[in-house]
Amino acid sequence: MNEHVHTKPISIDIEGMTCASCVARVEKALLKVPSVASASVNLATERATVQLNGPGHTEALVAAIAKAGYKGSPTPEHHDHHNHAGHQHHDEDAAVLRRDVAIAGVLTLPLFVLEMGSHLYMPMHMWLLSIVPQQALYIAYFVVTSIVLFVPGWRFFKIGIPALLRGAPEMNSLVALGAGAAYLYSVVVTFAPHVLPAQTQYVYYEAAAVIVTLILVGRWLEALAKGRTGEAIQRLVREQAKTARVQRDGTLIELPIEQVKAGDIIVVRPGEKIAVDGEIVEGQSNIDESMISGEPLPVSKTVGASVIGGTLNTNGSFSFRATKVGGDTMLAQIIRMVEEAQGGKLPIQQVVDQITMWFVPAVIALAVLTFVVWTIWGPTPTYVFGLVNAVAVMIIACPCAMGLATPTSIMVGTGRAAELGVLFRKSEALQQLRDVAVVAFDKTGTLTQGKPQLTDLILDDDFEHDDVLALVAAVEAKSEHPIAEAIVAAAEKQGLALGAVTEFEAIAGNGVRARVDGRLVTIGSQRHLSHLDFSDFTEAIDKLADEGKTPVFAAVDDKLAAAIVVADTIKPTSKAVIAALHAMGVKTAMISGDNKRTAEAIARQLGIDEVRAEVLPADKVAAIKSLRQLGKIAYVGDGINDAPALAEADVGIAVGTGTDAAIESADVVLLGGDLKGVLNALTVSRATMKNIWENLFWAFGYNVLLIPVAAGVLYPSFGILLSPMIGAGAMALSSVFVVGNAQRLRGVPPAKLGEIA
Repeated sequence: MNEHVHTKPISIDIEGMTCASCVARVEKALLKVPSVASASVNLATERATVQLNGPGHTEALVAAIAKAGYKGSPTPEHHDHHNHAGHQHHDEDAAVLRRDVAIAGVLTLPLFVLEMGSHLYMPMHMWLLSIVPQQALYIAYFVVTSIVLFVPGWRFFKIGIPALLRGAPEMNSLVALGAGAAYLYSVVVTFAPHVLPAQTQYVYYEAAAVIVTLILVGRWLEALAKGRTGEAIQRLVREQAKTARVQRDGTLIELPIEQVKAGDIIVVRPGEKIAVDGEIVEGQSNIDESMISGEPLPVSKTVGASVIGGTLNTNGSFSFRATKVGGDTMLAQIIRMVEEAQGGKLPIQQVVDQITMWFVPAVIALAVLTFVVWTIWGPTPTYVFGLVNAVAVMIIACPCAMGLATPTSIMVGTGRAAELGVLFRKSEALQQLRDVAVVAFDKTGTLTQGKPQLTDLILDDDFEHDDVLALVAAVEAKSEHPIAEAIVAAAEKQGLALGAVTEFEAIAGNGVRARVDGRLVTIGSQRHLSHLDFSDFTEAIDKLADEGKTPVFAAVDDKLAAAIVVADTIKPTSKAVIAALHAMGVKTAMISGDNKRTAEAIARQLGIDEVRAEVLPADKVAAIKSLRQLGKIAYVGDGINDAPALAEADVGIAVGTGTDAAIESADVVLLGGDLKGVLNALTVSRATMKNIWENLFWAFGYNVLLIPVAAGVLYPSFGILLSPMIGAGAMALSSVFVVGNAQRLRGVPPAKLGEIA
């Protein structure tokens, strides 16, 4: 076997895990393998994530899992559509369980009706014995129950007994012991009654059969719910195009997307999905990118614009050059990020795992103690009371619910977030984001568009808007300064014709000067044009200063014509997002390299609480630390210089339109670049953590309350005992409740700014 160093985590699918104690056993087995630095096993995704710190191979990990009593296999690569496989795995589980539930139900129902009916209605008991001798009836019960336990119910014994013998009992062990004890006691009563006192000769075949049937029903419902849990990922996978129309050797050929190479030219018709990521080289269209950004309106695309694999071309035809294919596409990366988050563990789960590791052994010990106490101090027949209550203790205990409480909520929550355009790259961010007290924003490119635009053109009364803009734009067209580009773009947007430029001259540090159709046009600072009369602009200059804006001025034929302001404009949703965060009880801050006056003016416009201005890129980490006195910090940024700050913050949130470095340093990624994603991230985080606490409260509360009841603590005072059959139903429904409760996260609503702002 070829050994090599794994620089990224190894993922292994695991079959046979049924409860939280299974997770603990597998993790313990993996950690014993040499070179394993860490191992995290997720019950909901049925997957282990292993990080090596030296040479190692997957075969050793699979062998360790097998030794622990489970079946492991390397998770297939993304381009093999493993998500489909995972989904089918749950479908197969549900199909097999549905079949077994049907078999068990058909056999158990008449057994239950006859036996319980005889207990509850004496005439029925007498009638039944008048037509069938009691021994013949017991043998019939024995045959039916044996089929139920050892055909559909064999899974519990096949897994549970070996686990018990290894000294690592788990969920199946409890079921096997409970149902098996009731069954074996009944077998003794049926075939060797003389070994028991006459007053203890009762059969519990119906209890054993009903226990197995009800738990199978619970497993079936759980498998159906689990299949729905990963639907967000399945939808993302289904977004992938299957084929692409590629230009090869001058002809168009249809190829599977696996055969598309970077650099290929791909032709897309109206209504078709885009196969891979690329850049438009010919044509234009409107593209529905809602599966990436969560925004419903199609985006206009022309030559030079980027397109994303899996998005939908709505109307035009175009050609694009493939830039990213296979596992490098944005969709593949999204699927990978979401799956990694779904497979992760929250800090709270570590505590749950420690408790549940000892849960099953503790339950078995309590069942033994229950039997002993009832046998010594219980009423006659003591053995019967001891057996029934010990079985009830083992059957009602539900480590499944505890094991599923956190991971199912994480799966559904992160999946719902992805549908809303929010990627939790690290599952821990789900828990940390809920407790964030301050959201700090980078200014440029995050709160603002990141691209200068002409925001103000204040004219002298003797000049017309379009005339001045055309003259200024004609001169600035000769310059490469960002301010010049913004002025030219504004003129082009209004369709203005630019005149002929002569005698162009750039005056270093001051401005530019040229003749446009014979007219002298000078553009520069107030200092550069100080020889002109600024009295008509005094009020405008003061107002702009209050807004943190610094104008440049244009003179035409040596007469002051206009004050021009080019600024990085605020994104349309920024103000509403800040207001919504305040409504959620979260403070806001802005970190900017701008001068203090400009930064504070923008903060006033947006309603931001704290401002850190004149911050150099290298000082952003210090700014984050200074804000931490207010509580936990989430930082939202998009640039390379934001990467250290994103890493320093308690939760780093990268705007997805930003740089790869920022995204790689972040815990959360906003796909569409819309700051509304910050609200969606917070909303999903809070809803998910609330859901987890509900699940944990149910899972632990259920066990803490009902295990003592099953042991018989209410009998001395109230005469109440819990039937093992009722315990089996309660245990089955407990797991279903937890998984079903997690499904509610699929309905977490997106943020609606208009209602909050």
